[in-house]
Amino acid sequence: MRDLRSFDAVGLAELVKKKEIKPSDLVESTITRIKEVNPSINAVVTEMYDDARILANSENLSGPFAGVPFLMKDLEFFAGAPYTGGSRLMSDFVCPTDSVLSSRIRKSGLITVGKTNTCEFGIQPITEPELFGPTRNPWNPDYTAGGSSGGAAAAVAAGIVPMAHASDGGGSIRIPASCCGLFGMKISRGRNPRNPDTLGLGVSHCVSRSVRDSAALLDATHGQGLGDPFIAPLPIRSFLSEVTADPGKLRIAYLSTTFDGKPIHPDCVEAVEDAAKLCADLGHHVEEASPKINVQDFTDAFTVLWYQMVTLGITSLPKMVGKEPNPEYFEKLTWEIGQIGRSYTGVQTLSAMSYMQQLAQTMATFFTNYDILLTPTLSKPPVKIGELVYKGDLEEYSRLANGWVPYTPLANATGIPAMSVPLFWNEANLPIGVQFFAPYGDEATLFRLAGKLEQARPWSSRLANIPLTLS
Repeated sequence: MRDLRSFDAVGLAELVKKKEIKPSDLVESTITRIKEVNPSINAVVTEMYDDARILANSENLSGPFAGVPFLMKDLEFFAGAPYTGGSRLMSDFVCPTDSVLSSRIRKSGLITVGKTNTCEFGIQPITEPELFGPTRNPWNPDYTAGGSSGGAAAAVAAGIVPMAHASDGGGSIRIPASCCGLFGMKISRGRNPRNPDTLGLGVSHCVSRSVRDSAALLDATHGQGLGDPFIAPLPIRSFLSEVTADPGKLRIAYLSTTFDGKPIHPDCVEAVEDAAKLCADLGHHVEEASPKINVQDFTDAFTVLWYQMVTLGITSLPKMVGKEPNPEYFEKLTWEIGQIGRSYTGVQTLSAMSYMQQLAQTMATFFTNYDILLTPTLSKPPVKIGELVYKGDLEEYSRLANGWVPYTPLANATGIPAMSVPLFWNEANLPIGVQFFAPYGDEATLFRLAGKLEQARPWSSRLANIPLTLS
């Protein structure tokens, strides 16, 4: 009997390469695991078992992850698979082509067995779409797995796969990574190819149990796509090699309040102070400091861009399925946000984009004095299922949602990389992630630091559910 949850994706790929296990066995074990746990957590919403079985038995598997099962978030085009975006509008749509990222994921040898749940179009920090219902946290099903990559994070935390595709436009990799006790790297703007995104807020990568899985996947997928509007600096060497490299003595600033000095939940304060102490124990210079950010100005500018992205979605996506925009196709929150976004002027949009560029300069200046900024990932532990579901008052919803995620959008607005690291669990045995920001293009330093943190405080042995075994 072999406990497959003791292996990360790199480890499973090594077993396949050594012929100690067959891809078909891994795929069947993954399908079995989905059937065992998915009824409890609702992480996987599309089954792609037949295609996965065919690929697992093919002679053409190659790449660094050849034969390893994988899950795609239901916000990425994957040829031949349904794409709903968590919306009833797209419930019958099947992708005709791969996105550039999906094509690279295929070439890495990963075998996609299904697609994971997301909130409608990924616009919320929870995963509770009307189309599929809520994804639940494997650590406690009364709580959210986070969003918008909640299905991906719940699947990894429940041991279905060792890593899964995820995307992040305002924290959607790091929020569920924090809620589910995983490693989640929001990469630099332009690091991976991205479906057309003229604002550059969103990136696509993964959530994983191990740091090296995240690094190895990024090695397989990074680089410019044809016509990409943003291009990150080329890495000096492989990201996988950075995981075991010495980060040197880093200058780490940290804060345990919000950017405007408001208090947060004691568990999150304890988590960030614990992480700061751990970094100091590892030999880094750590002190309290924060970039000067006008939170209201930032919130106003980010809201303009975020709402207009929703407007674009509810305007363009119906055309893909031969329909006209109509509120009956969308959740009430999505439609209301889209209508507000439609009301913004071009001057307001350009003003918001200009503010984001100024903010990027503010962060670049901050990083002339520090190598890393450490914050909590969230302002309080995972919220309960239903706590952040839209109840008709947009102002109150925005207050609650923004109040829970005051830190993560900064990386999206400025394009810098940031990672949520699972170093802390509270007394209720819920994960509390901490977040590390680095200068634009510097995933290398984050991977080096993460490797040392993982070595000093291993987390992958903390399992949220029963182990999957294979005879």
